Amino acid sequence: MKEIILLSLGLILATVGVILIYDARGISKKIFGFGDQNEATSGLKILGFVLAMIGTLIIYFN
Repeated sequence: MKEIILLSLGLILATVGVILIYDARGISKKIFGFGDQNEATSGLKILGFVLAMIGTLIIYFN
């Protein structure tokens, strides 16, 4: 049961991370003004990368 929960958590984190990487520009356009878009896009891509890596490591070591 523990393995299924960890696998699901890892898959969700990896999926959210990949979505943040690819849709960072669209998300930042909806949330932030024009001046902050580039910084927000960079931040969202970095956050997405970190989440994807954490999710992948959870899946790998499960």
